[in-house]
Amino acid sequence: MLESKISQVVAEAVKELYTLIVEANTIILQKTRKEFEGEFTVAVFPFVKASRKAPEATANEIGSYLKNKLEEIEDFNVIKGFLNLQIKKDYWINFINQNNSESYGINEINDNNTVLIEYSSPNTNKPLHLGHIRNNLLGWSVAEILKANGKKVVKVNLVNDRGIHICKSMLAWLKWGNGETPETSALKGDHLAGKYYVLFDKHYRAEIATMIANGTEKETAEKQAPLILEAQEMLRKWEAKDPETIEIWEKMNSWVYAGFDETYLRLGVDFDKTYHESSTYLLGKHIVEKGIADNVLKKKDDQSIWADLTAEGLDEKLLLRSDGTSVYMTQDLGTAELRYNEFEPSQMIYVVGNEQNYHFDVLKLVLKKLGYDWAEAINHLSYGMVELPAGKMKSREGTVVDADDLITEMENTAYDKAVELGKIEDFDNDEAKKLYHTIAMGALKYFILKVDPQKNMLFNPAESIDFNGNTGPFIQYTYARIKSLLRKAEWNTNVKINHNTSILAKEKDIIRLLHEYPAVIKNAGENRSPALIANFVFELAKEFNSFYQEIPIFKEENEELRNFRLSLSAFTSNVIKSAMMLLGIDVPEKM
Repeated sequence: MLESKISQVVAEAVKELYTLIVEANTIILQKTRKEFEGEFTVAVFPFVKASRKAPEATANEIGSYLKNKLEEIEDFNVIKGFLNLQIKKDYWINFINQNNSESYGINEINDNNTVLIEYSSPNTNKPLHLGHIRNNLLGWSVAEILKANGKKVVKVNLVNDRGIHICKSMLAWLKWGNGETPETSALKGDHLAGKYYVLFDKHYRAEIATMIANGTEKETAEKQAPLILEAQEMLRKWEAKDPETIEIWEKMNSWVYAGFDETYLRLGVDFDKTYHESSTYLLGKHIVEKGIADNVLKKKDDQSIWADLTAEGLDEKLLLRSDGTSVYMTQDLGTAELRYNEFEPSQMIYVVGNEQNYHFDVLKLVLKKLGYDWAEAINHLSYGMVELPAGKMKSREGTVVDADDLITEMENTAYDKAVELGKIEDFDNDEAKKLYHTIAMGALKYFILKVDPQKNMLFNPAESIDFNGNTGPFIQYTYARIKSLLRKAEWNTNVKINHNTSILAKEKDIIRLLHEYPAVIKNAGENRSPALIANFVFELAKEFNSFYQEIPIFKEENEELRNFRLSLSAFTSNVIKSAMMLLGIDVPEKM
């Protein structure tokens, strides 16, 4: 990359001119501000102490050195200690001629560098909700961005299919379901299970209220209500592999899995491997026992086993209860070991909400204490909450923002908007349906992914489906506009740009953005942030629309200029499509 080349020669310049040794990757290289001439700017202030000269004089010396050493540099100018570098037109023409393809910026997969990423991780007692949408979209997009950086990515899902919460749905179905199935109810299986989870909670609260009214303390009522005791008994039967309990569990889980698969298909996410907690919850005990044998962990008088993390600024963490049963941390220790032995990944990324920050700090610290070198591979991709304008989600009360309902609402809104703007007048029914689904999912995914993962966000469906502004449909429409232009021009992708072609400032702005794309992919991978891709592609679409409005393309009479502008348009469409694919967003050929 040219930026790396410039940084390297700047490092050579300060060494030769001022006997100052600096690493090339520490050189501050930025885009030149639009009001100044140039493409790249070097801040020379870190070198003035060694040069013993004013910033302007230092910048002029380094600029002269670079101009003599790098054939790509046409000239330079200095503004208050900032060195602005102007790149030769031939470089930009060669750049377009050599890189104008859909594969530009995407690296080949290195089979020797595996990254494992876990996302989704739903419970089988209810359908996916808005929080799951952010989790799934974020996990899938980060996986694609890592692939684009040359990583071999394994996408995994750990389904929470056991525990007291699952038994609550099962028990409610047994008591009040009358044999209801997805077929007889016309409900998706995950929605059916969720219905009985809510029903359990309704009856459970009623029992608690009755007990309190009869003089029982609230805390005692919550523990002794008949329904919760029955659910606990059902869990004991499940753990004992009682045939009737297992049969109900398998039946209801199969309904839920089928429902999840439908939602995943609509969202456009998938997995390479799915783990089930029912198969992994006993893992990790041997790790804890080894920790005791090696005097790394400690056993208390009640026989419970703990990790002392006070020296690391945390507290003591329970790993095995006094009765020998596991906690979630125990299972996660075992699952991490299982995955490492299976895939030997350089990174294990867990896409989990920021309320679990402490859990993953502990997981990594405990594994390091136990001597697992690969503990450093564990990374928690922590993300913030997502809400609708109406407020937070409360699943137990049945007011969850359901993923399927939200997707359907988005599709309906996209349809209404497309009809209003005349976007589907030339489409038959199947084409129109496909288009408004594409617009809906583009709106949903882009609106969520354009926000830094670590930030809480408010998702507004109405704002997301807008053909103006920083939205998915705006970028999709820009792509469709370019494809329409290229079809009309009968563009030949083999046409090369003549080196005599003049380049206007607005055209150079687009070229500079296209040139940045590989660096944006690299930065997004390092930071595990689809927001960097999203905001880049919006800037590109915005810049192209400005160019399209002000400069003739198809109607340009000079064939040389016309070919250049069409080639620049085609290059822009390729990068828009590539970037949107990394976000999991389809771009329509026409709108």
